[in-house]
Amino acid sequence: MHKKTQCVHSGSLEDERYHGTVSPVYPSTAYDYVEVDTFAYPRYFNTPNQQAVKDKICALENAEDGIMFSSGMAAITTSLFGLLEKGDHVVFQNDLYGGTHHAVTTQMEKFGIDYTLVESMEWEDYEAAVRPNTKIIYIETPSNPLLKIIDLQAIATLARSKGIMTIIDNTFASPINQNPLDHGIDIVVHSGTKYLGGHSDICCGVMLSSRELTQRILKTSINLGGSLNAQVCHLLERSLKTLALRVKQQNENAQKISEFLRSEDNIGGVFYPGLADHPGHELAKRQMMGFGGMLSFEIKSDPGQFVKRLKLVKPAMSLGGVESTITCPAQTSHSKISAAAREKAGIRDELLRMSVGIEDAEDLVSDLQQAIYA
Repeated sequence: MHKKTQCVHSGSLEDERYHGTVSPVYPSTAYDYVEVDTFAYPRYFNTPNQQAVKDKICALENAEDGIMFSSGMAAITTSLFGLLEKGDHVVFQNDLYGGTHHAVTTQMEKFGIDYTLVESMEWEDYEAAVRPNTKIIYIETPSNPLLKIIDLQAIATLARSKGIMTIIDNTFASPINQNPLDHGIDIVVHSGTKYLGGHSDICCGVMLSSRELTQRILKTSINLGGSLNAQVCHLLERSLKTLALRVKQQNENAQKISEFLRSEDNIGGVFYPGLADHPGHELAKRQMMGFGGMLSFEIKSDPGQFVKRLKLVKPAMSLGGVESTITCPAQTSHSKISAAAREKAGIRDELLRMSVGIEDAEDLVSDLQQAIYA
C-alpha cells in the first residue's frame, strides 16, 4: 500500500461485534491467562491497542517490529540502555535535540558507559571517533534546531563495516518524508508527541527495528515500564490516519515561508533543507521524500518582541502540530546546554525555530511580515 493508504488502514483492529469502522478501545489492565496463549499486560507492551498503533507505524517505516512508549525520551533512553552495557562506548552526533543531549551528558557515565560527541556531519569524523568498544552510533537528521543533514547510507555502511549498531531520531522528518531503515540504519526512534500525534494533545514515543533488535530492547522496556495506555494509543491511531495529508501541507508551507524569510533584509540565516543554498540540500533530495515542516531563522531585532507581535503563530515548546508554533531554542529545548556550548553549535540567542502548521501559507507569511516590521 502507498503511504496515504497505510496511514488509514494498516494496523487497524477489527470491531468484530459491532463492525464499527474504527479500532475499538481495550482499556483493561487485567486479562485472562487461562483461556489465551499469551499473557497480555500493558507494561509488556502487548495489549490490543498498543499492538495496533505499533503495527501502523511499522508499516509506515518499513519496520519488522517496534515498541510504543509513553514519551519520545522513553523510546530513546530505553533503546540505548537496552543495548548497552557497562564499559561500552557510543558515538553521538552533537547537534541533537536538547533533551537527548542532556540525558547523554548527565546519565551515561553513571552507568559506566563512555561517549563521544561529534561536531561534524561528515561520516569520516564519525569513523575517527569509533573505538574498539563502540557499540552504537546515534544520529538525528534533519537535526534540531539547525536542520543539518547527515548521510544515512554513509553512516550505516561505516557502522556495519565495524559491527556497530545505528540509531536515528527521525522525529523532524516523520515516516512520510524519510525512512531510515531503507538506507541501512538499524533502529528508528520518534517522539510521537510531534508529527505522529500531530494535534498537540498526546505524549508518546516509538522505536522501530528488526524483530531481533526489538526483542532485545523489549526486555529492558518491561523493566523500565515506559508503556502507553489504551486511550492514548487510540488517539494516536486516529491521528496517524491524516499524517500523510498533514505532512504534505506542512512541507509545502515550510518551503514557501523559508523562501519568504530568505528574501527579508531583517532576517539573518535561514535554515531549511528545501532551500537550494542549504549545505545539505542535495543530500536531502536523495534521502528524503519531502523537506519537512520545520525551519529555523535568525531575527536581527529583539527575538522576544518579535514573538510577542505574532498573531497566528503561537509561542510553544513542542512541534509538529496542525497549528504553527515558534520557540527560541536557547530558552527552551536547548536551555540545559551551556551558553558556550550553544554558541559553539551555532544556536544563538536570536535563533528561532518554527514548526509550520497546515494553515494557509499566505496568512502565515503575512503574520511573520507584520511582526518583522511592526
